[in-house]
Amino acid sequence: MKHILAIDQGTTSTRAILFGPDMAPVASQQEEFEQHFPKSGWVEHEASELWSTTASTCRGAIEKAGISATDIAAIGITNQRETTVLWDRATGKALHRAIVWQDRRTSELCQQLKADGHEEMVTQRTGLLLDPYFSSTKLNWLLDNVEGARARAEAGELAFGTVDSWVIWNLTGGKSHVTDATNAARTMLYDIRKGRWSKTMCDLLDIPMSLLPEVKDCAADFGMTRADLFGREIPILGVAGDQQAATVGQACFKPGMLKSTYGTGCFALLNTGDDPVISKNRLLTTIAYQLDGKPTYAIEGSIFIAGAVVQWLRDGLKIIRDAKETQSLADNADPSQDVVLVPAFTGLGAPYWNAECRGAIYGLTRNSGPAEMAKAALESVGFQTRDLLEAMHADWLGAEEIALRVDGGMSASDWAMQFLSDILGAPVDRPDVLETTALGAAWLAGQRAGIYPAMEEFAATWALERKFEPTMDEETRKTRYARWGRAVDATLAV
Repeated sequence: MKHILAIDQGTTSTRAILFGPDMAPVASQQEEFEQHFPKSGWVEHEASELWSTTASTCRGAIEKAGISATDIAAIGITNQRETTVLWDRATGKALHRAIVWQDRRTSELCQQLKADGHEEMVTQRTGLLLDPYFSSTKLNWLLDNVEGARARAEAGELAFGTVDSWVIWNLTGGKSHVTDATNAARTMLYDIRKGRWSKTMCDLLDIPMSLLPEVKDCAADFGMTRADLFGREIPILGVAGDQQAATVGQACFKPGMLKSTYGTGCFALLNTGDDPVISKNRLLTTIAYQLDGKPTYAIEGSIFIAGAVVQWLRDGLKIIRDAKETQSLADNADPSQDVVLVPAFTGLGAPYWNAECRGAIYGLTRNSGPAEMAKAALESVGFQTRDLLEAMHADWLGAEEIALRVDGGMSASDWAMQFLSDILGAPVDRPDVLETTALGAAWLAGQRAGIYPAMEEFAATWALERKFEPTMDEETRKTRYARWGRAVDATLAV
């Protein structure tokens, strides 16, 4: 029993990765699932597909590794955060499709709550801003718009959860209705200072507290899987939201350490230690991880569209067939063209927090083509990351010593990471292991199971694959970032 099974339930796909006793990946299985867009700005997943792909990828990874369930010591789970599921406690069936973190249907409610003067209280308790991004207003919408849901919720017949809770419920056959502190901190219902669900927030949004799961540390006993799923019961011992799991996987355990994950979106978390730092620049205060009952806090900047902009080039514009093609296209772009893409497809996240604006392209000429579009798409991620780091520098006194570690699918692009270093004017460190999200979940479960090392020893295993150093001159950097700023201002003004 020296293996750990990590479940990485993401926004566009589900993966299961088996890690060996040396914390190296042994085998993995991945499945994409359908994205549903019933209205402009609405994004949904079939909750049943989130579960079915979890079960099948776990079985696939175990089969590929040539091991059995008796060789697995524990399961660690990491997940897309904020995505909201409401289900029947008796049948285990979801009442509605899962409402995805990208969904903007509750913009009007958030605006009303702001107008009523609630945002300061919300931020002080939860560390978050009033934005459709978070789970609470999505849950409020479900209760108000699914026939009979509110009455059934008040009668105790329903359960709410983020995706980790939904997956654990299904893994355990309905025996565990739980979450961890990092996922709870993203619901806008959790008091991050007191470490408990906030009655004030639940009352504000008319949410019965009986819906809510039990909150645990990131490394804890979350229940046992059904014996019939994999051949025997397996303990679930680690859970963290995807960005926090990546923070753990990158060993960002000291204040001032920063990781930036480039997946569907881009999420940068800066470890600020024992105290929750409330941002003056519209970043989020959140829990980076919680161990032995003690939370470690972080400032987070959230970009809604990062890798998703490359998906758009592939599936929307159909100018590429594979994400890897963007690098060669960008290399061949006309350097005299300054095309700027602001990928506000579902609004803009930090530090702007505008749910209503939409994407825009500036600087097009008759000669603009796929190469220029690919270059602008990759550059948009670098520009947005600089927006976050500018805000972090302004918020935290120790931010001058920030060390940036990157991970996620897009971090494999040398072109994108070199531009990131250039536009930041700072080094960017890419580790040997890019699957840091799954690694973080695996380590949480593995150290709880007693087969993986303690924090300090784990941190010492982090290894650099490549350091990107800036090559862009300061004047060019300044000019290009100023052009980006004007493009964002124009987009927000529409």
